[in-house]
Amino acid sequence: MDAVVAVRDDRSVESITLFGTMDERESTLGFRPQKEIPYNALLPYADQLDAESVYQLADIKAHLARVIQLRDIKVGGVHWCGQLAKYIRMFGLKFSKADHLTFIRLVYELVTIPELDFSLVHKFSQLLITLLKKRELIPREELVIQWRPLHKLLETVVYSPYEHLGLVLFPSNIEQVLKNLIRACRIYFPVEATQEMLDEWRPLLCPFDVKMMQGIFFLEHFLPTVVYPKEHDRSFLLWFEELIGLWQSCSNNPSWEAHLINLFSRVANDRIGFINWEPYLDRIFANILRSFHIPVGSKHVVLATSAHNTIDGIMPLCRWIAAMFGNGSHVQNYLDKLFKALESFYHPSNNGRWSIKLLKFLSGLPLAFVKRVQRERFGKKSWEPDIPVAARLTDDDITRFVNSISPVVFTAMFSKIGSTDSAAALHNLASLRPELVIPPLLEKTYPSLETLTEPHRLIACLQCCVSIARPMLSHAKHYPEGRLHIIPLLSLSLPGIDPNDIKKSLITFQLLSALASLVPIVDCSEAPQNRNDLSEVEIELCSATAQFEDFVLQFFDRAFMLVENSIHQHTRSDSAASDKMSQEEMMLEVCLLSSSISILQQCSTPIYSEALSRLYRFACDSIFEIKVAGKFTADLVRAAIKVRPEIAVKKFIPGLCEKIIQRTTSEDLSQEEHLDNEFLWNLLLLSQAVRCDGSCLVPFKEVLTKVLQLTLHLKCKDAQEWSGTLLRYLLKSLSSIYALDFRCTVTDWDLPLTEYLPIREWGKSGDLFNLGMKWHVPSKEEKAFVEHLLNTFLLTELKRTRSHCDGNSVMTREELLQCIRIVSHCLVGTGACLPHWTRFESVSLIESLVELRRYGNTASCDDDEITLEGENVRVLVSSFMRPLLAHMLLSSEDDTKTLVEIIKVYKLVMYYHGSLKDEFEGRWKNRHSIKHFMENKLQKKKTHIRALLVDRTQLQHELRTVNQAPKVFTVLHRDLFLDLHHLAVSRYMEVRKVAQGALSTGFQMFAYSYRMILDDTIKYLKDDPSIEPHQFKGALYVILGENKRSLVSKRSWEVMNKLWPALVETKHCEKPSVLKVYDEIIDRVDRNIETTELSLTVSDSAVNAAKEIWTNGSLPKPSLPSATNGELETGRAVERERNADNISAYLELVNKLVSSAESGSLGWRFHQVSLEMLTLLIRYDIRFPSSAVRLFVTNMVNSSINVRKICTAGLSAILKLQKRKHKLVEIDPYAVSGAPRPLHSNDIHPGDDRPDNRWLHYRQDGFPKDEEQWNKTVFVEKTHWGYYCWPTKMMVYAPSSEQPPLGRSFEELLDDEKPIYEAFTSKEFVDQLIKFLSLEENKGKDHFHEKNFVLFKGLFRNFDDTVLPCLAPHIERLVADTSHETHETSQRCAAEIISGLIRGSKHWTYTKVVSLWKWLMPLMKIVITNFTVESIADWGTCLATASENRDPLKISPLLELLMDNPLNGDGGSFGDSSRMYLLQGLISQQEWRLPSVLHRLYNYILIHLRHPYKAVRDRLGSTIVSLFLYDINLPNGSPTLSPRRVMFIEHILPLLEPLKDSLVAEAGRNNEAGAVAPDPQRATEGAEVPMEHAPSTEDSSEAMTMKNKENSNNSNDIDSAENSEWKSNINLCKTVLKTLQGIYTRMFQAGMPEMLKLLPVICLLESETKDPELTRECLVTLGCMSQSQMTPELILPTLETIEEVSRLNSWHARVAVLGYLQVMVFNNLFLLQSEAIASRIRGTVVNLMCDEQLEVRELSGVTLGGLLHCGYLKIDDQLMNQFKQLSSTRIKKRSRDEMVPIELMIKRHAGVIGLSACILAFPYQVPDFMPQLLMLISAHLNDPPPIQATVKKTLTSFKRTHLDSWHDHKQKFTDDQLVVLTELLVSPNYYA
Repeated sequence: MDAVVAVRDDRSVESITLFGTMDERESTLGFRPQKEIPYNALLPYADQLDAESVYQLADIKAHLARVIQLRDIKVGGVHWCGQLAKYIRMFGLKFSKADHLTFIRLVYELVTIPELDFSLVHKFSQLLITLLKKRELIPREELVIQWRPLHKLLETVVYSPYEHLGLVLFPSNIEQVLKNLIRACRIYFPVEATQEMLDEWRPLLCPFDVKMMQGIFFLEHFLPTVVYPKEHDRSFLLWFEELIGLWQSCSNNPSWEAHLINLFSRVANDRIGFINWEPYLDRIFANILRSFHIPVGSKHVVLATSAHNTIDGIMPLCRWIAAMFGNGSHVQNYLDKLFKALESFYHPSNNGRWSIKLLKFLSGLPLAFVKRVQRERFGKKSWEPDIPVAARLTDDDITRFVNSISPVVFTAMFSKIGSTDSAAALHNLASLRPELVIPPLLEKTYPSLETLTEPHRLIACLQCCVSIARPMLSHAKHYPEGRLHIIPLLSLSLPGIDPNDIKKSLITFQLLSALASLVPIVDCSEAPQNRNDLSEVEIELCSATAQFEDFVLQFFDRAFMLVENSIHQHTRSDSAASDKMSQEEMMLEVCLLSSSISILQQCSTPIYSEALSRLYRFACDSIFEIKVAGKFTADLVRAAIKVRPEIAVKKFIPGLCEKIIQRTTSEDLSQEEHLDNEFLWNLLLLSQAVRCDGSCLVPFKEVLTKVLQLTLHLKCKDAQEWSGTLLRYLLKSLSSIYALDFRCTVTDWDLPLTEYLPIREWGKSGDLFNLGMKWHVPSKEEKAFVEHLLNTFLLTELKRTRSHCDGNSVMTREELLQCIRIVSHCLVGTGACLPHWTRFESVSLIESLVELRRYGNTASCDDDEITLEGENVRVLVSSFMRPLLAHMLLSSEDDTKTLVEIIKVYKLVMYYHGSLKDEFEGRWKNRHSIKHFMENKLQKKKTHIRALLVDRTQLQHELRTVNQAPKVFTVLHRDLFLDLHHLAVSRYMEVRKVAQGALSTGFQMFAYSYRMILDDTIKYLKDDPSIEPHQFKGALYVILGENKRSLVSKRSWEVMNKLWPALVETKHCEKPSVLKVYDEIIDRVDRNIETTELSLTVSDSAVNAAKEIWTNGSLPKPSLPSATNGELETGRAVERERNADNISAYLELVNKLVSSAESGSLGWRFHQVSLEMLTLLIRYDIRFPSSAVRLFVTNMVNSSINVRKICTAGLSAILKLQKRKHKLVEIDPYAVSGAPRPLHSNDIHPGDDRPDNRWLHYRQDGFPKDEEQWNKTVFVEKTHWGYYCWPTKMMVYAPSSEQPPLGRSFEELLDDEKPIYEAFTSKEFVDQLIKFLSLEENKGKDHFHEKNFVLFKGLFRNFDDTVLPCLAPHIERLVADTSHETHETSQRCAAEIISGLIRGSKHWTYTKVVSLWKWLMPLMKIVITNFTVESIADWGTCLATASENRDPLKISPLLELLMDNPLNGDGGSFGDSSRMYLLQGLISQQEWRLPSVLHRLYNYILIHLRHPYKAVRDRLGSTIVSLFLYDINLPNGSPTLSPRRVMFIEHILPLLEPLKDSLVAEAGRNNEAGAVAPDPQRATEGAEVPMEHAPSTEDSSEAMTMKNKENSNNSNDIDSAENSEWKSNINLCKTVLKTLQGIYTRMFQAGMPEMLKLLPVICLLESETKDPELTRECLVTLGCMSQSQMTPELILPTLETIEEVSRLNSWHARVAVLGYLQVMVFNNLFLLQSEAIASRIRGTVVNLMCDEQLEVRELSGVTLGGLLHCGYLKIDDQLMNQFKQLSSTRIKKRSRDEMVPIELMIKRHAGVIGLSACILAFPYQVPDFMPQLLMLISAHLNDPPPIQATVKKTLTSFKRTHLDSWHDHKQKFTDDQLVVLTELLVSPNYYA
């Protein structure tokens, strides 16, 4: 055991990092860092990062701890937690273990602060998840996290009693965040937690109750499963047997099954080797197979249980399967059988609703398997226990797994849904065993590459080849031949670049990029002559590399062809899109560029030079349009220069510059609006040619500057665009830091082959320790060039704007626009090297007790700042732009294009520092997806290809670039914001839109910056004539914001106090566009508002945790001292003051909105909005002001239905808020029952028949007789308590005498209760309210309104019967209403009130309860006589809702009323079925606590099973199932006291026996008739029929009809008594069938041996043609029975019953049982694996092949084929010989009129059917025996009709299913066989 616990040395974390040894790091930093981001060490300025990180860490520690000590959580806490999260993203976990633990404890305390705002919980939880993510760094013994606070958080969110009423509003994804947090924390729960959790949640495990879902949900998420072996007996062993037994017992898809599956999957994965799964494999794989809902059989029935697939997640199943391998497990055998059964459903021709899930399973299973292999063999060091050696996967396990799944993957890769999942599966399989996976894939790929007729196959093959690119090269040891396929694949895939097939072109580019990025494209063909250390494969590979140059040149030829065929005029003539590329063209451009770079950067110098020369000739000799073809060509030039700028720049830039300069100097182009394509072509190519290493551009400083001077101010718009692009990219290339070398290795590929052999680097992973990063860092010359360009262009243009403003040199609008664009290009190009300004004073945006400091991050190698005239460039640009903007607003406000460009300059000045956050995030995600396809999980971490490692390092630099500015909001920011705000309300929409977007970006970048413009925005909302409509609309859009970021949903009482009343009181505008914006704002409030804290009190434990920052002794020391006692006290005082201010602001806001609503000056829309806002302000933690309550009450009778709905919901929430706290008392259920307490809490005996829970059962005479008895009775309202076990502390409501007093007078009421009391005791108000509530809203669509029920429930709960006198007359009137026009709405209203009344009387005194029932019972009697078709559903909901969570004794009068002869005939069948429906709803809510009532009802129903009306029978069947729901055998449980299915079966079997006998007898008579041939002279046994007139369905039916007529003529009509008895028996059958359907779809345990006794009757009745309803019910019932999951005790009885039915006289019964058999076997495939069972099933099917009835023979063949197809039965020699012998039965040829002996015909036909079944069992394959079988059955093509038809059908089906892959299948046939098949399958030509 100790060996298992010990951590393996070979998985230890490397003590040497990229930064040096850990000892060196400790010496440098002062602490030993937990885990640094290694890519920081590769940055060119890495030497500056240690000092920066130490400074930031010391500051973060101090401020974060102090902000908690000073109790400033919302502002300061969020800020400094954000700084810590940012620090982790920048530097990793670069702090000591002591600090790490301190941070975890500190943030945990923040998360679990009582009553913390859930928005803050959301933020703190994400930080805590980040801190806990690397769990290998912190062993369990060093950290303990308590689970109860987390449970309370999750329970509050998921099962909140307030959320549905709107009393609390959670963040949108808070549930998922908390789940992720618990997942990260549960590993550190104390070992005692498991028992505590079981004690807490076991009492909820009542399978029939909704609480079961809650209990299993918590168990799934909280139970810890990562423990040491010595702790097993205190962890999963406490619950494993119990829960898996529960799962096995409830086998019929319970709704909570998915949670158990997830739990079992997790414990299997975490405890590999410690759990024996062998006893459960049958059930596990049976459930997996059933979860796919595969249709089987010709009469497939979709069950209700299939509608909701409980096993939703595929990955838990995949992890579960992968975790069960090893240690001699038989999982692989089961997996083989599973894929054998599913294989044909993966075929492209077999598509359906199951396909997506099957494909996800196919891709998920290899991934889970690979992860396990990686964990066992390449996992990193961890304190977690290793998997025992005996349980680890062996090489043989891996091989068997790959061989098992590979054929299915190759079948699925051509799926109509797509090949993405198959590609993912192949990627992982190839990582495991490339030699088994790659060759078959290539065998499919090469033919696809050579044909043009199947592009879908080619695309699928290429996509899969992309996924196996790296495995093909990574396994030189196991699969050395893989490298030999690279060059053929590269060459053969080039024709895939097809301008006419974009999809094929895109996937071809992906393949070329993937393969090229893995191999140096170097000609090594001379190596065999110079080296003698090469293997045979290497020699062959070296020779093949001679083709590399041809491949590269051919690639560019294809690219050139693509360019030529992408000319803009050829692609489309749509003038509206003339300036833009289509989506397909943009995708093609990206792929072309990526592939070109990938190929060229891998080329050796000779090959590159050849490619460059060809590209140069094409670019210089060709001239196309510049919109599409020009961009494609420019991308090719960009790729070539980017890869080798030292070579390519000299080739392109001088020539292009010379052409441009020559053209512009020889001609005056300045005023030309349209320039020819030649000039634009050269300018476009030059703009992309400068996107390379800036150092190579310095020599061309003068010519580039001259080109810019000559072209920037041309009048031609295209020339301006590309000249500006040239300036932008030139500056970016010169001034930015970026990686230069992305090759797959760092070695110089031009070395002699004797020194270096590139082919040995193919597919090699990059080495972080030897990555050879090459950076472009701006040199002094480059910076000088940049300053020169800025002085020449930026400064010049800025000065021109000054002159323009002064009037000295006025520019035209076009000139001014180009001037601003040049400024914009300069800022974009130099954004990375332009520091932010620091000389301006910062602006305080919000108050905090600590400094809200933000840190910039180093992203450059020196501090040399590029300036203009000694001034910060950003400040200088701002100083010129602001006056220009002011000038334009005065003189040319309609110049929208220039104003939009100025706004862009503002954005660049404030926000842009080389990369935008959104662009960076996009590149980050793109890299992640590429990494996913290119990674090899079966290696250690960071072993990606070098290009990915370099790219990741580049992204690390970009991340620092994005965050290099400190984001301090200064005075200049404020001024720029105010300018933007002014533009945001501009007269012109184009300007407003861009300015609003700029403001939204600023709000995100600078926290709380929206406060600077809030007052100015609100100013435009006032009803002031001076405010123009465009200002009003602009202000609304500023408030609306972007996405979910809206000012109106800010969690600040100050902001809401300003903004919400302003929105309500704003001026009215009926302009549709304005109203649309206004409605969007209000909708944004409804959807995005979150509950904002009123009172936030930081816990003392959080303050104490903050002190650890100073006491843990870790360096660096916090930069500030701990808070003094005085500061602590100040923090408490400020906290109290803040809470008081919040409450005051809340009340002020409510009062403002109430005043506005009551003012009478608001329009209907704004009045409704005010009420909606008030509804959002109703909270669970503070009582609502009485003025607001009065407003809601008053508007309950508003004429607007929307207002009434709002007020109903609001008042319901207020009543919940006003609910008085009811006293709870603890009871001892064992003392109450007198039963002994179990010795241990784990001694569980679930069920309803235990001595300790029988006292909860309902007793008919149990209703208390007086007040004293009422108060002594223990009422348990929740139905789940006591069934499974009792809680540790059982709490119930105290007697009503101890509850808060009811019947309060008006004076005793609180102020907020009085308005409600006054209204509902006012006759006028109640009359008006009921009038509105009983109105029809949507004709024919209205239903029981839950909100109305909640309203009345709250009324009667809070005010007891004091509000009943005014409502009672209305209830009586509504109940009695039977008028045609109003009865539906009247009764619905009455139902809502009565349900609320019954539920609201929960805590009434005995006297009031008795009075209530005395008054209510006569009304209920009227109800059960007056309901109608329209109202019955509402009354059903009413009674079910009324009895929910109520002790059955409290609703005893209602229960007994409904139990009183419900089938009395009043109202006919509708009345009977409706009363039963009401009763069923009532008793279902009480679940297991009504055994006596259920028995009474059961005995009553037995009398009416033969009811003549269908509606009643259907309801009786459903009700019987409700009685049987509790008949369940749980582990260690006892039989139920409620009715059981056995009783029912035993009762009805004797009743059905006469019917069965009569059916068998009738079948016998029909068989005699069916044996009669059409020739009336032949009627004896063994008769012969002519060969042309073999028995058929029509013949049999006709014969039976003749026989029936004869019998009818020879005897009198059946007398009425017999007919009546027949109908009565049929009605009984229909009721029983409905019951069986319910049992198999609704019950947790469906099947039982006794129920199989009904199968013969059902099979006999299934063909009853006289009653279509009976036939349909039998069909559905057989479907339910066959699809149910069997248990071991059911197997033998099932087989015996099937054999019994197969021997019945009725051929219809035999047909029915064959359909049942096929579906039953498939759905229970893994439970019927015994050889004896399979032999019996095969014998039954084969025997039925020789049946005298044609239909039976044919269906038996289909059944056999299905059983062979799914792999259940095997084709062995015995079976084959039997069929061959039968098919060879000789039939002597006689004359045409002679008969053929029918026995011989049947035998021969049976043999042919058997052979056909063997053929059709393989619809997409050709096994070795199939050619011979096809020859055998083809010999029967001229046999008599039934045989001939079978052969033709078989051959036709074979042709149809094998046609798609016939080019592969025909290889299995000999030439002679192919000739025969061709003659049989190909129709003869008419002209032959």
